[in-house]
Amino acid sequence: MTQEHLAYVLRLADNALILGQRNAEWCSHGPALEEDIALANISLDLIGQSRLLYTHAATLDAALNGAHKTEDDYAYFRTEREFANYTLAELPHCGPLAGNARAERDYAVTIVRNFLYSALMAEVWTALQTSGDAQLAAIAAKSLKETRYHLHHARDWLVRLGDGTEESHRRTQAALDYLMPYTREFFATDAIEQAVADAGIAPLASDFEASWREQLAAALEEATLEAPAEVRHVTTGKQGEHSDHMGYLLAEMQSLARQHPGASW
Repeated sequence: MTQEHLAYVLRLADNALILGQRNAEWCSHGPALEEDIALANISLDLIGQSRLLYTHAATLDAALNGAHKTEDDYAYFRTEREFANYTLAELPHCGPLAGNARAERDYAVTIVRNFLYSALMAEVWTALQTSGDAQLAAIAAKSLKETRYHLHHARDWLVRLGDGTEESHRRTQAALDYLMPYTREFFATDAIEQAVADAGIAPLASDFEASWREQLAAALEEATLEAPAEVRHVTTGKQGEHSDHMGYLLAEMQSLARQHPGASW
């Protein structure tokens, strides 16, 4: 049990929470009733994963630092720089716009992001089932079942949109071109990830890059889409350095809890 162990669990939790928050924005705005319900369920799964992980993080935090925290403390009362989610998770559903811009949601962006993230997490949760951290292994076993559904849903729609109409193909290719550069952060190993890998707590995500790319290539071929050219830049959300969008997302997500701290319903 180390500070890196705690930081890794919080990264997993932050990714699930922030992407769950983003997907929840489709609630009552889905392109079809079935998809409205599907995205709501996926959001609930992700937020449920974050709750389990934050509760586990609180146990680690208490043992390591003597802290007495709840899942709400991590979700609602940390600052932007204290969150360690991938930049990909915090991006809006509408492409490369400033954080305070208003634009129509684009379902292709949502689907492509969910596919890229779920394809990674299906690998990560599978490996975490044999973690030296028994509680994390149990969370992984539950989360894997949910993530496989998320991946199936996203892949099905990726193919339907990519190999659909001229307009749906154009939008899906544009979403892929927009989001793919952010996936470099998935596989950029740092000291935290190396420490938990050395301790037998978690795998290195870089170990899954080849299989992730194989799965991506197969899906893109079926969807008649093309992977964009590689970029060198690596985003730094998991280091606490976020895009302009993160502050707006947290302001909306945290406002009620901060206005009424300790309130219950």
